[in-house]
Amino acid sequence: MTRRDQRTAGSAAASAAQRLPAERRLAGELTRIAEQDRDPRPPGWRLSPRAVRRFILGDSGLEIGRKFYGDDALVERTIVDLLGDRALILVGEPGTAKTMLSELLAAAISGDSTLVIQGTAGTTEDQVRYGWNYALLLAEGPTRRALIPSPLLTAMERGALVRFEEITRCPQEIQDGLVSVLSDKVLAIPELGAAGYVFAIKGFNLIATANLRDRGVNEMSSALKRRLNFETVSPIRDRRFECELVRREAGERLGEAGVSGQVAPDIVELLVQVFHDLRTGTALDGTRIERPTAVMSTAEAVSVTVAAGLEAHYLGDGRIDGAHLARHLQGTVLKGDAEDVRRVRHYLDVVVRPRAEQDRRWAAFLEEARRLVLP
Repeated sequence: MTRRDQRTAGSAAASAAQRLPAERRLAGELTRIAEQDRDPRPPGWRLSPRAVRRFILGDSGLEIGRKFYGDDALVERTIVDLLGDRALILVGEPGTAKTMLSELLAAAISGDSTLVIQGTAGTTEDQVRYGWNYALLLAEGPTRRALIPSPLLTAMERGALVRFEEITRCPQEIQDGLVSVLSDKVLAIPELGAAGYVFAIKGFNLIATANLRDRGVNEMSSALKRRLNFETVSPIRDRRFECELVRREAGERLGEAGVSGQVAPDIVELLVQVFHDLRTGTALDGTRIERPTAVMSTAEAVSVTVAAGLEAHYLGDGRIDGAHLARHLQGTVLKGDAEDVRRVRHYLDVVVRPRAEQDRRWAAFLEEARRLVLP
């Protein structure tokens, strides 16, 4: 295959990809920001800290859209954290955009958000540090050619950011493999002898994420905690911001799926109000309700809206109504916990029913929701 054929094949694969990394999806914005960036850049950074902030929080003058909704000061703190020697860990409830924020930071600072370690109970030391091509290892012995670098090792050599998703899902002994790297900025490969030291290039750092609901499963050692700056990403409290975010994200995902048109604002407002009520345990009128154990995050609200939009487009007349939302909400709220079923019934009776008497959207939602939660 010629280079031209390879480029053509690569372009075709990219156009068919379900989701491209941020630096490719938002390449135009990054280019415009870089062209106007006159502020000082730290060693190894593609953009200045001010430009990174502009990329994430938006700049109407450069037609840069806001990507992270919530605490602007949090974004500024994360940028400052990455300027220092310590690594950064984003903690918070599921669905609070920790992963999205880490991806945006990596895309803006390093131009590459794909250096990712996914933390699971089965994550091994090889996946965190390095592994071997065993065919070459048997043929040549331990050589650099036989080495399979991890995303961490690659980031050290490039002077880039590496992302460690859900770090607390890994066993503690795997987590602690990072201690020496974060302390001394060097990774030793004993098999290579005297040449087996990789020193991190300026610009290298690590962004980890941790789910608060997983805390205690694999508690971090105090040694690792001392090498991390902790920043908590909280759920969006401003319903207006949340509505804007859900509508925008759902619209983009539906467009990628071939479904044209925007989601009606009143439908998004209904869904966000339901999520806000169940997440906080308090309705707009002050009525107290029991919160379900299920995650009622903004990310889940986007998923429900997308599913409702797909159903309306392919199986209906294209218009999303309250019944569509109720049908797909059950996959988020009702995950087999009998107590959650009781809590949702109570919410429908004491909060949604009065709203349904005055608004047909809530009436359609209530009718379908009660059918789903009743035995």
